[in-house]
Amino acid sequence: MSQSIIADASTIDVSWQKSSASGHNSDCVELAPYQDVIAVRDSKVPHGPAILYPRTGITALIAGIKAGEFGRFTHDR
Repeated sequence: MSQSIIADASTIDVSWQKSSASGHNSDCVELAPYQDVIAVRDSKVPHGPAILYPRTGITALIAGIKAGEFGRFTHDR
């Protein structure tokens, strides 16, 4: 999957979304449609970088997660 980076994610005009499963803590990644790609950023660092991925790559990643291809993730700390 090819990628590009925007140094400051707050400089792009998008509506960031995070999973409803993330609850109220902000330890999460956020996604946003941006031009013809999907921007991904760390919710704890809104002025940090955003990585841009092709939509097909993000779609495949989400499908793999839903299919359990990556095992079960837990939030135990």
